[in-house]
Amino acid sequence: MAKKGSRTEKIDVWEGEYKKLGNRIKTIRIAQGFTSAEAFSNERGLSRAQYAKYENGKNLQYSNLLYVVEALNVSLMEFFGDDFKDSPKV
Repeated sequence: MAKKGSRTEKIDVWEGEYKKLGNRIKTIRIAQGFTSAEAFSNERGLSRAQYAKYENGKNLQYSNLLYVVEALNVSLMEFFGDDFKDSPKV
């Protein structure tokens, strides 16, 4: 178990937050009627392989996240909403 406040503990927490971001991306995509990530990425001009990484919480730099939020056609406020109000302070 990582020591409280250690770099390893923070990375573990961040990994959970990345997963939460990926789940949020997927949830919004499905709510918009796209049952297939491949169909969504093709229609919105995103790389299918890269988009799959985003939904899995991988390679989510802020600039990438902004690009995906734009493709989802939602605001950052809508994207983060209540799902992130209990996220830990970083």
